[in-house]
Amino acid sequence: MQALVLDGINQVIQLREVSTPQPGPGEVQVQLHAAALNHRDVWIQKGQYAGLKFPIIVGSDGAGIVTALGEGVNEDLRNQEVLINPGHNWGDKPAAQGRDFAILGLPHDGTFAEYVCVPAHYVQPKPAHLSFEQAAALPLGGVTAYRAMFTRAALQAGERVLINGIGGGVALLALQMALVAGAEVWVTSGSEDKIEKAVAIGAKGGISYKTEKWAAALSKQAGGGFDVIVDSAGGPGFGDLLDAAAPGARIVFYGATNGDVPNVALRKVFWKQLSLLGSTMGTEQDFKEMVRFVEQHQLVPVIDQTFPLAEGEKALRRMDDSLQCGKLILSIKN
Repeated sequence: MQALVLDGINQVIQLREVSTPQPGPGEVQVQLHAAALNHRDVWIQKGQYAGLKFPIIVGSDGAGIVTALGEGVNEDLRNQEVLINPGHNWGDKPAAQGRDFAILGLPHDGTFAEYVCVPAHYVQPKPAHLSFEQAAALPLGGVTAYRAMFTRAALQAGERVLINGIGGGVALLALQMALVAGAEVWVTSGSEDKIEKAVAIGAKGGISYKTEKWAAALSKQAGGGFDVIVDSAGGPGFGDLLDAAAPGARIVFYGATNGDVPNVALRKVFWKQLSLLGSTMGTEQDFKEMVRFVEQHQLVPVIDQTFPLAEGEKALRRMDDSLQCGKLILSIKN
């Protein structure tokens, strides 16, 4: 089969002929029609991720058709259109993943290929209203957004939500999910174009986080502070989120793109009775509930651009430069 193979840190990802994987006991082989990029793929390429091994076929998100079954797998799965849950071996504690938790695409070969094999219980029926490209955009970003917004922050209808740094796949899915859940959503970005696109989707408004004292300005514009704040940046700007938070707010963060948070004003946390919530991916139950939620509300992930598999390196560079507004997709089989 053809696959995009990464041979080492800071190496160009290359399209190559490799052996087609065959399903072992309890596994299915999925012929991938589409895959989607995540920042994780860029970080692996740059060597900024734990447990690196090379060569590796990266890629965590994929959708396709089950083409072969391993021993013990229900025959009903054959020829089914599916999307893949990339979070494996969560463990028996729903509150947090266990030591054996792993994400597809490292340490095991991932979805930037014509075929991939995964345990059968990690595939879910593809929502019928989604194309393969749209379905491929959903798994990692969708479960991350769903767990952050509902399992961790317990979002309620009528609450005011702030999504800090709109434009990435998780942030846009969080926006869409919050809107159909009945929340009022506001956004920040360093790009006015991305703010405008978020407003077109349904956000009430937004502001550039480059604006001086943006938290106070946006809170005034919104008519008050925010009940739920979703962030993936961290870094020095995290303190602004404490200013934007309403009393009793929940701030949930699923990444730290800008690094650790220096000099947190703890007095603001305790005086406002804030909850700071970390979130990573989601349980198998979170994933199933996310897929049902998407089907129930007929949500369609926002796609920025679609590339042929051979142009995977070009897609990675677009993500690395933060040019995308929505998911970047690799079309594998038309």
